[in-house]
Amino acid sequence: MRSFDDPNVASAYEAFAADTRRGALVLRDLVLATAQELQPAVSVTEALRWGQPAYLSPKGTTIRLGGHTSARFALFVHCQTRLIGEFTSAFPGADRIDGNRAILFDEVGKIDPVRHGWLIARALIYHR
Repeated sequence: MRSFDDPNVASAYEAFAADTRRGALVLRDLVLATAQELQPAVSVTEALRWGQPAYLSPKGTTIRLGGHTSARFALFVHCQTRLIGEFTSAFPGADRIDGNRAILFDEVGKIDPVRHGWLIARALIYHR
């Protein structure tokens, strides 16, 4: 696991319930690994947005990680993008979805690096 540059982000992860933290950290690793694969075209900044760990790219849209009322943890994207619609078209019925804003998880084992990495990569280059 990569260390945190921002102590506020580290604190946000520490504040999560254990199951939420475990899943969000796995998703964090996937976001950072996906961004690394896209370099040098993509750089990612880790920050807090709406109190949750967020990943921002200059030509992308924000990705947030955290808890959800209907799941242990979730991967959120901006609700006014086409990302979730494109994701559900590419991978129909593969995940629990919250409208046009999140993929919901109850188990770390449900994270698929290929499928969810596809969504993360699209988010990181959304405005390119």
